[in-house]
Amino acid sequence: MKTKLKYLLAGLITVFGLSAFAGFQKNPTLQSFKVLENCGMCEKTIEKAALKTGASKAEWNKETKMLSVQYNPKKMTADDILKGVAYAGYDNEKYLAPTESYNNLHECCKYDRVKVKQTTYLPSAQTNSLANSKPAQEVQNKNELESVYNSYFNMKDALIRADSKTAAIKAKELVDALNAVKMNVLNTTEHNAFMKFLPDLKTDASKIYETKAIDKQREYFSDLSNKMYEIMKVIKPSSPVYIDYCPMYNDGKGAYWISKESAIKNPYYGSQMMSCGKVKEIIK
Repeated sequence: MKTKLKYLLAGLITVFGLSAFAGFQKNPTLQSFKVLENCGMCEKTIEKAALKTGASKAEWNKETKMLSVQYNPKKMTADDILKGVAYAGYDNEKYLAPTESYNNLHECCKYDRVKVKQTTYLPSAQTNSLANSKPAQEVQNKNELESVYNSYFNMKDALIRADSKTAAIKAKELVDALNAVKMNVLNTTEHNAFMKFLPDLKTDASKIYETKAIDKQREYFSDLSNKMYEIMKVIKPSSPVYIDYCPMYNDGKGAYWISKESAIKNPYYGSQMMSCGKVKEIIK
């Protein structure tokens, strides 16, 4: 009898898939809710917000704008999920997001706000413990850009040595690292900062990769460093970094770079003026 039951269950899993088998879980509740958005990038953010509240499964459909969730009704309610989604910046069929949460969305994520009947406007996220709590996944991935930063530092070191070939290789690695960033593990502020400078970072890194002229690489590196600085202020590296400044570069107009060491090693002049510059700021 046990053997037959074993094969019966195996057959059900094979035919209907693991998702169907989830229906045998103890007392799960499956519901769908309307959630407004404006672009495909919102999908992960909406699903993450639902999972953050404690839902065991969350899938948002871009075409229907419906969020399907599975949760344990003994541990939470549908209201908990919809509030969590609203605090992430997304209006839904029951709750309107706080103005500050909506304003913090990236420009491409902002949608036309339409108040639905019986929709409740939520208070400021700053006073809500649910909005301020950080899930384990977010804490674990707080250095999601670490590979991006390491590629930048490796490229900087190559420029110090005037090694244009290696600088080009490291620039290509930087582009790959930028493309590999998992957007869904960034919070709203980090997401906005990253998306604001991502196109320019990729453009500058690509230019460094495409040329083997060290002077040109250093020119593009100067622009890239300015954008990297803006991102590092928001998504801080795992260890302190030093914002260095060379007053001589670019005909005395000056240029910044970022280093993991406090000692000055100038990537714009290398051995010609290795110690030219000073530390202007430390990001901890």
